[in-house]
Amino acid sequence: MANLLLISNGHGEDLSGALIGLKLKQQGHKIDAFPLVGKGNAYEKRGITIHGLRKEFSTGGLGYTSLIGRFTELFQGQLFYLAWSYLRLLTISRHYDCLVVVGDVVPVFVAWLSHVPSAVYLVAYSSHYEGKLRLPWPAAQCLRSKRFLRIFSRDKLTSEDLSRQLNRPVVFCGNPFMDAVLSPKEQLPKKTFRLGLLPGSRRPELETNLLMILKVLDCLPESILVNPTISFDMALVDTLENHELIALTARHGWHVINKDNQLHSITLNKGLCCLTVYRDSFVELLQSSDALLSMAGTAAEQAVGLAKPVIQLPGLGPQFTPAFAEAQRRLLGETVFCVETNKAHERDIFIETATLIMMIFSKLNENDHLKMLCHKQGLARLGQKGGTQLIADSISSLLPGN
Repeated sequence: MANLLLISNGHGEDLSGALIGLKLKQQGHKIDAFPLVGKGNAYEKRGITIHGLRKEFSTGGLGYTSLIGRFTELFQGQLFYLAWSYLRLLTISRHYDCLVVVGDVVPVFVAWLSHVPSAVYLVAYSSHYEGKLRLPWPAAQCLRSKRFLRIFSRDKLTSEDLSRQLNRPVVFCGNPFMDAVLSPKEQLPKKTFRLGLLPGSRRPELETNLLMILKVLDCLPESILVNPTISFDMALVDTLENHELIALTARHGWHVINKDNQLHSITLNKGLCCLTVYRDSFVELLQSSDALLSMAGTAAEQAVGLAKPVIQLPGLGPQFTPAFAEAQRRLLGETVFCVETNKAHERDIFIETATLIMMIFSKLNENDHLKMLCHKQGLARLGQKGGTQLIADSISSLLPGN
């Protein structure tokens, strides 16, 4: 069996890398991981040894989305941290039979420099953005090298596009992060309509996003708020603890009316509106929701893959900005909805987003057209279940002794 090193550069990339790594580990390979951004918790949860400093920055490694983000990373020392990480990675890579890259041009370039045989899952790029993918330099030059034994794409359109551009096969097997949510889970209490709320996972952006979502709920009509068959439920990460959540929302008129330790939930109330916040129930919430109000990255992709309509609420960043949201719509297709943003009329954004939620609610009740469109888009953009196993089997076939 072979020694493999997983290299990833983002929270969503860590999840995909960890799922692929777990399958490879089950096949008998020795698996280690090197997350270039963040703490690599997805690897740790699956018992995969982690190398590197495991330092997390306030931008979440996404400072390139704004000028302020770039300066923030600079002052926080991220450039020095990354330089050290690259040198460390090049040093230890020689001890592995194969590198498995999950991400974009950065880990691709480092893997190419190492001269170690590699496989790459290009989860960060899609031809759906522009119709034809323009890989940043020097990604294309690296990927044409024989050092990369196999290339996997995140969708069928990209595999066809890159196969032509690189003059070599690029394979689409599916997306590992979808396998994490496609397996049936115990559903949340049944409702005629459940709006799932996804504020994202990175602090301090998380707090700002959460408060913006609450402002949208404030704008929903009374007839919806008092309907006991309609539910508003939020998936919240553990980095924002309950006492912090309670203090944050209390300043805006919300108070606790129920805690359920069995369901790991807490229910908040303001006026006619009740909101249940769930911990450790992300998959259950995603599967049980009829639509999602989202300020998230990978979670929104998973929602589309589950054939759920997604309503975006662009925030202040550093990740979920109007520019990020617009790119996400191009990536995920016509079942992702968003109002036109205008900073001069901030309250209008919340009112119009609430109106958009009502429109989606009506469309889902009127006929099956939107549901059918969601299923079609989910398969085209994210693929079917089983991508993790297919990618792992393909990588195994490249290794010595197979």
